[in-house]
Amino acid sequence: MKRFRLNPFANSFGLASIVVGSLLLTGCSQGGDTVAGGSAVSHPGKAVYDDYCYSCHNPGLNGAPRIGDVDEWRPRIAKGRGLLLASTVNGLAPAMPARGLCYSCTDEELSHAVDYLIELAQPKPAQPKPAQ
Repeated sequence: MKRFRLNPFANSFGLASIVVGSLLLTGCSQGGDTVAGGSAVSHPGKAVYDDYCYSCHNPGLNGAPRIGDVDEWRPRIAKGRGLLLASTVNGLAPAMPARGLCYSCTDEELSHAVDYLIELAQPKPAQPKPAQ
């Protein structure tokens, strides 16, 4: 009786084609920035945040307020947007570097990044309780 061995790499090209095709069709976005029509909507400050701010503000390194954390952002937002922007442009010793290390960013781009962080730090509306 002749035994056939299955080649584990025989279908690897087909599998790779499916994976690559899926990525091309769906993209590599983080999602969540779509509206009812399916078109992508992005905050103008998101790109700067994703490129320069996320590494400290996602995990909260060196006292950086974490993105979306209402309690951490509340006292900062209460001091005013102008002070937040000034802190972003000039930095805060010892941890917040001037311009968030984005020396090629314009003040307007940094302003959009501040607005993005402020927007995500707003309290979420209470969800209605389901009817019984």
